[in-house]
Amino acid sequence: MARTVVVGAAQMGPIQRHQGREAVVERLLVLMRKAKDEGCELVVFPELALTTFFPRWYMPAQDEVDAFFEERMPSPATQPLFVEARKLGIGFHLGYAELERVGDSVRRFNTAILVDRTGRIVGKYRKIHLPGHDSYEPWRPFQHLEKRYFEPGDLGFPTLSAHGGTVGMLICNDRRWPEAFRVLGLQGVELVLIGYNTPALYPAAPSNSRLVDYHNHLSLKAGAYQNGTWVVAVAKAGKEEGCDLIGGSCIVSPTGEIVAEARTLDDELITAECDLDRCQDIKGHIFNFARHRRPENYALISAPTPQAQLASNHKGVAK
Repeated sequence: MARTVVVGAAQMGPIQRHQGREAVVERLLVLMRKAKDEGCELVVFPELALTTFFPRWYMPAQDEVDAFFEERMPSPATQPLFVEARKLGIGFHLGYAELERVGDSVRRFNTAILVDRTGRIVGKYRKIHLPGHDSYEPWRPFQHLEKRYFEPGDLGFPTLSAHGGTVGMLICNDRRWPEAFRVLGLQGVELVLIGYNTPALYPAAPSNSRLVDYHNHLSLKAGAYQNGTWVVAVAKAGKEEGCDLIGGSCIVSPTGEIVAEARTLDDELITAECDLDRCQDIKGHIFNFARHRRPENYALISAPTPQAQLASNHKGVAK
């Protein structure tokens, strides 16, 4: 019997700063119900799906920053998502800013969770490759302060058994790093869920801005093909607080082909029937890791980054 899961990629249009979580959750519920109507078993929402992309602003007051974070999940505002998921029998993936209190310390992460069809959280991932910079840079038309507001994820790249296969999660900038996909691939991942908020302008190298959409899909297609996995990548898109975010939400097959793609910069659902057994067409042949990998020659990949190189990257990287 084929292992097939129908997945919905629920792209969101912009969220403005004044819009409260309750209004955003109502939009998510509309997309969730639409996904159920179209036969989906799983719906994937973007990175930081509950608020505007707040790292674009320098905020010296920590209380102002923390207003964008969730201390509990589910929270009172997000509880309706869990209730509706259980009612409809549909799983969902959600990105949000997580505030964790441990004794007297507070930790903050860019986080995604996977919720099963009973409304139960079954997996969590915390973004590891944080882009941007950690202090105010006045030359920028907008800031990109993820390194200031979040700490790197501490959960590694976990996979879990869900929806009849092996599922992994990445967040935004992680998709650009082949190591992130490869660690999931080495665990046999068959479905990778990714949310992103990506500006259409790259201030550090403006001439490359014309390639932002191309690089987005290039990373996703390469990660899918080189690891024999389905990839579901979902944007928050459109003009948000004066900043243009790309769309291009898509579902990519294990052969690296885009099988569904969003056409707008608004709330939009795309779907695909993902046959997880198709992963073996790649995993069992050209990327048969057990037969063809030569990890004894890859030591440099996991070596610490030289400090000189770190210093040269002071202007940040693409998100």
